[in-house]
Amino acid sequence: MTATVPPAPSENPIPDPAGRVELPPGAVLTDARFVNDDLLPVPLARRRWTTYNFTALWVGMAHNIPSWLLASGLVALGMDWKQAVFTIALANVIVLAPMLLTGHAGPKYGIPFPVLARASFGLRGANLPAMIRAAVACAWFGIQTWIGGQGIFVLLGKLFGGWAEASEVGGQPWTLWICFVLFWALELAIIYRGMEALRRFENWAAPFVIVGALVLLVWVANKAGGFGPLLDQPSQLGWGADFWPVFFPSLMGMIAFWSTLSLNIPDFTRFGAGQRAQVWGQTLGLPTTMTLFALLSVFVTSGSQAVYGAAVWDPVELAAKTDNVFGLLFALVTVLVATISVNIAANVVSPAYDLANLAPKFITFRTGALITGVVGVVIMPWKLTETPELYIFTWLGLVGGLLGTVAGILIADYWVVRRTRLDLADLYTPGGRYWYTSGWNVHAVVAFVIGGVLAVGGSHSAPGKGPFPEDGLIPFLKPLADYGWAVGLAASLVVYVALTAGSRRRV
Repeated sequence: MTATVPPAPSENPIPDPAGRVELPPGAVLTDARFVNDDLLPVPLARRRWTTYNFTALWVGMAHNIPSWLLASGLVALGMDWKQAVFTIALANVIVLAPMLLTGHAGPKYGIPFPVLARASFGLRGANLPAMIRAAVACAWFGIQTWIGGQGIFVLLGKLFGGWAEASEVGGQPWTLWICFVLFWALELAIIYRGMEALRRFENWAAPFVIVGALVLLVWVANKAGGFGPLLDQPSQLGWGADFWPVFFPSLMGMIAFWSTLSLNIPDFTRFGAGQRAQVWGQTLGLPTTMTLFALLSVFVTSGSQAVYGAAVWDPVELAAKTDNVFGLLFALVTVLVATISVNIAANVVSPAYDLANLAPKFITFRTGALITGVVGVVIMPWKLTETPELYIFTWLGLVGGLLGTVAGILIADYWVVRRTRLDLADLYTPGGRYWYTSGWNVHAVVAFVIGGVLAVGGSHSAPGKGPFPEDGLIPFLKPLADYGWAVGLAASLVVYVALTAGSRRRV
């Protein structure tokens, strides 16, 4: 099958006063290798997400158990609470920049991430970054679902008793497996209803989770009669020579936490009413929410230290200490809503589109979501979370380096090479300007390889603490390993621009 499009590229876009573009009337795109209803540009009439919708999306995604635990990880490395919150805040301000840059194509053209990647990688080559992003999302989906299932298990065990003593299956109580499976099914049921259902869910989930976090703060502050000694604990690192070797790898790790979304944010912004909605929505939603959540985490944990004599960083473990049935039920619902909110938005939407891009004829958005759910179980997330060195340092370091490399290419192509001008029809048309060499843009592949090697080639592990050699995979690149995301982004951007300089393939 072939795509039928208007002949003149200059006539393809139909702009509106807000600068948004859609396919012209009568454009027929029928090549099933690259087109299905979920990948086509969102019509202007359906681009109606507002600033509040994007803010609510980020509030809903940021308020989750792993986000709450970020500050504890930094404090464990020797930072005081002020250094930890500063590191988290700075990381989210930095990652906001590529988020806004890649998100620009969403409201303007109504296209998801894998279709945007076709402009730089080629119609077939786009599957390379899409599958990397999908693999990361599937793993995160499984991890978040396991963490959410554990939270439900703990709180239900407190309500009914005896759950933790149930007979074991596969090394875990069978009651924990039940919580995991039910939580998994609930997530997929919501996303299976589509993006509009997700928007409505996020709209009310965001304020609900904020209220839940504040209730936890008020409760622990009331029990503590003030906050504990955690706020007075000095930094073990200071602000001198001992601090910076810990700060920069930690900063890259915090950036890597949301670096996934800096790629596929067009999956959401494609529904935006305009650039103002996505820019303000993301700016108000991401760095502010993550900083506030880090502060709440520190204050609540400080109060727990005053009450129980030891810092309780896990909000589920802390909530389980109450004997009030209503309080336990409220905590249970809050954990459910918070984890579902982040998981379906951050870790199901992207692979659903990415898998649809791989085989549009056979995989729809809903089918991709179901595949994500299955893969998220097959990877056995309970194993990934057993080893902190593997889960936090190795996992986030590699993810950040590779995704930063892809982000650099997308930003270079869309902003530097093309000046934000795309031909919508050709993004779906074999033989068009984005076909390159048999559907692959060699320049993008070369930039990805160079940026990726520089970003993760120096990956190293302490003896017995990880899978890499102590001196690094490529020893002379070891000094770059702690800056993987930034190195990958900068290197791939520069290489791609250099390779495409003077190219006649510009739109």
